[in-house]
Amino acid sequence: MEIGEVLMWLVTPLLEYLGPHAPGETFPFFFTLEIFQKAFVAALLVTAVSGYLGSFLLVRNLALIGDGIAHVAFGGVAVGIVLGAFSPLWYALFFSIISSILIHELQFREILTGDASIAIFLTGVLALGLVVLKIWGGGITSDIEGYLFGNILLVYGESFELIVVMGIFSMVFLWFFHPILLATAIDPISVKIQGIPVREIGVLFSIVTATVVVSMVQFIGTLLVTALLVTPAATSQMVGRSFRSCIIWAQFFGLSATILGIYLSSEHETGTGAMIALVSASIFMAVAVTKTILLPLFDADSFAQ
Repeated sequence: MEIGEVLMWLVTPLLEYLGPHAPGETFPFFFTLEIFQKAFVAALLVTAVSGYLGSFLLVRNLALIGDGIAHVAFGGVAVGIVLGAFSPLWYALFFSIISSILIHELQFREILTGDASIAIFLTGVLALGLVVLKIWGGGITSDIEGYLFGNILLVYGESFELIVVMGIFSMVFLWFFHPILLATAIDPISVKIQGIPVREIGVLFSIVTATVVVSMVQFIGTLLVTALLVTPAATSQMVGRSFRSCIIWAQFFGLSATILGIYLSSEHETGTGAMIALVSASIFMAVAVTKTILLPLFDADSFAQ
């Protein structure tokens, strides 16, 4: 039995129990029909992992790498589709891992800054994908648009299994290396003096980042990856008082955006990725306004009294 099947065996009873209580006309299908259930579970799993990873990316000043790797992933998807691959995510994963390792090495060896290397790979591999599609793939079709802007119904079969495996692997890595990743982000020199292989851990972290980004491509879209990779983590930094609390808040904001985004997109027949991104940005704005404008006003009124 594959990992995805085991996961569905565990969560399906809960989904079927929640189904009759789900609002809307279309949204309840995500709790009752198998293809919708798998897409919904994959989206929640990837959202949880991306919130965890995004907290580390912000601490390490690597917020842009998610967007860069996502564009690289699209280039891999384009090549995979042209070559007739059953699951283009394998090509996206290959291109993304190679690019993320090269970006890390260029930055680690101080050959290029992180932003410059990200920009080069972002535009280069994206251009490769667009050229390949134009010459051999028939251009931008509806399936291609699904990878650009997100379509949760693309998550099925082998793609579902691959996303589950990537999500679980990434979560286990982040949990196991949590202290070391945090220490290398805050004071890498001290960590290196203690004999911890900073470079090797950085390479593994780059691979995990690429893995998480690829797992997000189908349901959020390559152009909107940062909506779940960066925005919830950035929102959590405005309310969290410690790194651990920031991770918890990032999970809350990310899962809220995903569930509400899927609900709204299914009921109003809009793109899943765009709606999730809009909800995520709206949550950020609501928290930012509350934090910077409303709370100081209440504090000022209390002080005046």
